[in-house]
Amino acid sequence: MQIITSTELRTKSKQLIKSLKDGKTIELIHRSKTVALIKPKISEPKPFNPAELAKRVAKLNLPNLTAKQIEARYRAAMIKKNGQDLS
Repeated sequence: MQIITSTELRTKSKQLIKSLKDGKTIELIHRSKTVALIKPKISEPKPFNPAELAKRVAKLNLPNLTAKQIEARYRAAMIKKNGQDLS
C-alpha cells in the first residue's frame, strides 16, 4: 500500500491515477493522520449477449444491400463530397 499526503494529492495527480490504474490501494494522510483509503474501482465488462444484439439490429430496419449497391452508394457519396475529380 502506498501513502500520499493531501498536498501530493493535488500536485502528483498523474502518478496517483497511474497507481490506481495499476490496481494499487493508496492511503491518504492529512496532518499525520490517515484520513482515507483510495481504492481503484473494479469495473467488470458486461457479458456479450448475441440475441440482444440481433434484436437491436433488427430494430434498426436496415436495407439488405449487395456489394455492388454498397460500392455505388459509397462512390456517389464521395463524388458529392469531394467533387467529380475523384479517380
